[in-house]
Amino acid sequence: MLQVYLVRHGETEWNAARRIQGQSDSPLTAKGLYQARQVAERVRNEGITHVITSDLGRTRHTAQIIADACGCEVINEPRLRELHMGVLEERILDGLTEQEEVWRKQMVDGSPQGRIPEGETMTELAARMRAALDSCLDLPEGSKPLLVSHGIALGCLISTILGLPAYAERRLRLRNCSLSRVDHQQSAWLANGWIVETAGDVSHLELPALDELQR
Repeated sequence: MLQVYLVRHGETEWNAARRIQGQSDSPLTAKGLYQARQVAERVRNEGITHVITSDLGRTRHTAQIIADACGCEVINEPRLRELHMGVLEERILDGLTEQEEVWRKQMVDGSPQGRIPEGETMTELAARMRAALDSCLDLPEGSKPLLVSHGIALGCLISTILGLPAYAERRLRLRNCSLSRVDHQQSAWLANGWIVETAGDVSHLELPALDELQR
């Protein structure tokens, strides 16, 4: 059985400011750095062998803190990037026009062909996230990788493992530096392949971690 840990990056300045990030970037806040250290301590003794991260700055910084605790190198994986939010990237959430809010809501409300102009669909996101996860099957026997990615991206990945369409209504909350785990296994009582062991665990965080729409 292959166990794969999934971590969302720590809080960023744009998270705190309610600014849409997508594949744009902003640095971790002091709280985000603290969250990253806390999740690093949580997994320090789990036997992590590979820390694989989205190549955006907020995930790479989070991943480096985790890798230092686990004695691993950081491996960049662009397929773990956040959903591309097109023309809405860098925009303040509360300043969107009515039409822009319609575009944004289509990414979370179950619209099959939802796409922000110049962005990508949830189906496209799911395909690259699943490919990144499946590549872990090629790691050496006994590996225990940890992937660092983003809220929408990880939520989409976990939802599709559960059998939901990539564009399904978004109902899984993954807070900053939450910890999830998916396993690849064969079982008499579960479907063969990827299964969800845990999702969105924040028991290691001392301070409440918010998601991007609660602020």
